[in-house]
Parts: sequence; structure tokens; C-alpha cells
Amino acid sequence: MLKNRTYNRNAAVDYALKYALVRNPEYFNYTTSGGNCTNYISQCIYAGAPKMNFTDNGWYYISPANTSTSWANVEPLYNFLINNKSVGPYATISPLEVCDVGDVIQLRFGDAFAFGHSLIITKIESRTPTGIYVCANTNDVKNRQLSQYNYVKLRLLHILGYRIEE
Repeated sequence: MLKNRTYNRNAAVDYALKYALVRNPEYFNYTTSGGNCTNYISQCIYAGAPKMNFTDNGWYYISPANTSTSWANVEPLYNFLINNKSVGPYATISPLEVCDVGDVIQLRFGDAFAFGHSLIITKIESRTPTGIYVCANTNDVKNRQLSQYNYVKLRLLHILGYRIEE
């Protein structure tokens, strides 16, 4: 039986701020092998939703050799969070006007077909690109205004909570 739990947004943000400019040595650093942004975002989400999903299409990190695709890649993380009906975190695509700290923003750049970067919201002054502040890895930033990114499209993954099995 699955039981819903509340996403601890403050824990996710605290983690994001702590590791925005340095790497947590407990996790592999993917910066030189495609980018660390989504690995970092998954760590942040896990700090606030401490339940991994160890299924074939799940969301988990055990070691660099035993990590789900969704843990460290933009599109697979999106697919997992939006479609997850089992244990672990889950989210919905929402307009920017309903964002909250701890939510994930993914960006698409230039003429790319796919989204290519994941960020976590760490501060909100207003629910606009100039009033939303984010942290990210690969090109490390801490409390940077969303408006400072040159993106063509964004999507907000509003994290609704996480599920555990009882």
C-alpha cells in the first residue's frame, strides 16, 4: 500500500544552497561527462523526498555504475517525476505562477529540440523570471535570477510530494 508524504521543501533548498558551489563527495560528479545539473537536482529532491524508486524505470543512485537514467539526465528525470505512480517523488507540470521553493525548472536553449538544463528554485521574491532565484550545477550558480539565463522555453516541475510503501 502506498502512502503519500509531504515534500520537505526547506530540506531540498538547504541542500541546494550547501552544494551549489561544491560537490557532495558521496555522489559522482558528472560535470566532465555530460553535465552534473540533473544529478545535483536529484540530490536536492532526495533531501526533501527521501525515497528512491529502484524499479527498472525508477529514480535512484547507488554508485556511479548503478544509477538510474532519470537520476542524472534532464528528460528522463522529467518523465519519471511526471509519470511516477509508485514510490518516490512525483510532480506535475505547472505554470510559473504556482512555483514554490524546492520546485524544479528545466530549460531549453537555442534551437535544441529537448530540454537541456535543470535548476532548483531556492528563493522567490515574485513569481516572475526576475523574482525567482535558482541554484544549479555544471555551470555552478547559487541564488541566480532565472532571468539571467538565455533560454527559449522553460517548464516548471511542481513537486507534489513523494510516496512510500507501507
